[in-house]
Amino acid sequence: MAIADGDGAPTQFKGKYAAMMVCWLLGIGCLFSWNSMVTIEDYYGYLFPRYHPSRVLSLVYQPFAVGTLAILAYNEAKLNTRRRNLTGYILFFISSILVLVLDLATSGKGGIGTFIGICAVSGAFGIADAHVQGGMVGDLSFMHPELIQSFLAGLAASGILTSTLRLITKAAFENSQNGFRKGAILFFAISAFFELLCVLLYAFVFPKLPIVRYYRSKAASEGSKTVSADLVAGGIQTHSKQEAEEDPKHMERLSTKELFFENMDYALDLFLIYVLTLSFFPGFLSEDTGSHGLRGWYVPVLIAMYNVWDLIGRYLPLLKFLKIESRKGLMVAILSRFLLIPAFYFTAKYGDQGWMIMLTSFLGLTNGFLTVCVLTSAPKGYKGPEQNALGNLLVLFLLGGIFAGVTLDWLWLIGKRW
Repeated sequence: MAIADGDGAPTQFKGKYAAMMVCWLLGIGCLFSWNSMVTIEDYYGYLFPRYHPSRVLSLVYQPFAVGTLAILAYNEAKLNTRRRNLTGYILFFISSILVLVLDLATSGKGGIGTFIGICAVSGAFGIADAHVQGGMVGDLSFMHPELIQSFLAGLAASGILTSTLRLITKAAFENSQNGFRKGAILFFAISAFFELLCVLLYAFVFPKLPIVRYYRSKAASEGSKTVSADLVAGGIQTHSKQEAEEDPKHMERLSTKELFFENMDYALDLFLIYVLTLSFFPGFLSEDTGSHGLRGWYVPVLIAMYNVWDLIGRYLPLLKFLKIESRKGLMVAILSRFLLIPAFYFTAKYGDQGWMIMLTSFLGLTNGFLTVCVLTSAPKGYKGPEQNALGNLLVLFLLGGIFAGVTLDWLWLIGKRW
């Protein structure tokens, strides 16, 4: 199925750069709220010094994200992608507002009740992430590779944006009364505004872009039922039932189980990338890197450096001579990252802040680079509905790796007083 275009230009390329920009903004929105919570963990560490918030909030977030995405991935072929993604962005918006309400209602005071409330919001962020990240990666997996690359770059850009805002607010409010709290309130006010922007972009702008309409029409012609509502929003009526009757074999697709067995190595790749990354970030970097000359600026600088290099890494695969597409090459590169475990251990024990900043930057660079290499290589050669299912499946393993990583991060506390 193709879309007629009045000026004769190839429809699959019209609006490409606008779509890349929108995907980038939607990627930022997917993690902006959560990264805001991660980036102000020095504030939560001040409010809840006994509860290890940098570790607990991540540990609460992940079961909700993984559990929700497992259900969504299993039922992926029956879901309305438009409703799924809008639900996620709206939940991000509401949860960001709730963080503000909770802080204002308690006047910025700590305590177990407030901490449980923050944990509940963290769980809500996990549910929203499962809706959006799986839905968007699945949706973009059957479109032009640069669209999914832009979305993944947006995920990393959200970290840079929040880190930059954190450094600015820390400098602005450092010497003022309740400076920590003022910075946190500003963070989530901006977060709520940005999530509302993402709701509007996805609802009214994204489905009407020519390149998006083209690829969704193509996916519908191959049997995808998940794009119907988005096509209607883009002003296109589908005729998938008629096409199925005319050529039933054309509408057949591999099952999720078959896709999993054909792409087990890619799934394992993503799991291993994130189990290693989240074993260090943010918990280890927030609590176990010692005291150095940067004092209170040390943790925000480490998190900012990770985010900057993570973003850079996500753009490197655009250089074709750097991109790793070999399945064996990807596995070797991913396994070699585990040498960072002894490197971080000995640097935290004996090294200075310069070495720790360098290792953190390398962690971010390889995380972003390898993530894009895997997620842009895996969907090649499949039909639209299969690419959507595979995208959801791979994100499930990505989030599974994050969950395992934040759990293993607690091992750094062995031998220390809690």
